[in-house]
Amino acid sequence: MAGLPRRGREVVANLHPQKATQSYPKGIVGRAGWHMADTACPVGRDTYRAALRGVDTALAAAGTVMGGERAAYALCRPAGHHADADTAAGHCFLNNSAIAAQALRARHERVAILDIDVHHGNGTQEIFYERPDVLTVSIHASPESFYPFYVGYAHETGRGAGEGFNLNIALPQGQGDEEWLAAIATALERVREFDPGALVLALGLDAHENDPLKGLSVTTECFGRAAALIAGAGLPTVMVQEGGYLSDDLTRNIHAFLGGWMDAA
Repeated sequence: MAGLPRRGREVVANLHPQKATQSYPKGIVGRAGWHMADTACPVGRDTYRAALRGVDTALAAAGTVMGGERAAYALCRPAGHHADADTAAGHCFLNNSAIAAQALRARHERVAILDIDVHHGNGTQEIFYERPDVLTVSIHASPESFYPFYVGYAHETGRGAGEGFNLNIALPQGQGDEEWLAAIATALERVREFDPGALVLALGLDAHENDPLKGLSVTTECFGRAAALIAGAGLPTVMVQEGGYLSDDLTRNIHAFLGGWMDAA
């Protein structure tokens, strides 16, 4: 950033190109915008180090599962599922869930990713959109009026060799327990058809009824029911923590989820 007058301590882009039709620039300001999809991912002195620690956590969980454990939980911060291969977005810089899935591919011919965060896992979808070896399924509040807005719709099913290996289940805002569980059941049917050797669960806690963004209205008790449903798939599972912010219910929600998982496993 040398040479920029009155520069601050963080990089925040002030423009965001349409990459498909525009060209990669030389200047740092332009490159910042190219690699940041929005302003919710400022880059400071320790950002990369923190993001790498999140990746390390996800890889440790993946290694634990490849070592024979049935499941492992990675408490990653920052989260990752909005980041694609070269773009940060939505408080995400490196895609922990996608990196965990790629690590699992060293052991398994097919890996599935199930994202139950209230926001669509757009970065994860983009990374695997043309690949048939990693199934990506996302259950989320409809993006028509909810982040990430421009992606996460049912017609997005993959491209080229990846056609048919991406599934988006978008729920109207405000829907609750039964609708969410029904969506998870539908997602697990597709996972069973795919027959993966392992599962990455992108675990968001922000579908909760008290989450300030009000995407969905899932109760704390339902997180335990969801865990039991997913555990019933019987797959080696890497749970990667995604969203869940600004809520006093986060502790209760993760307790309910992990408790439901352990009771069912």
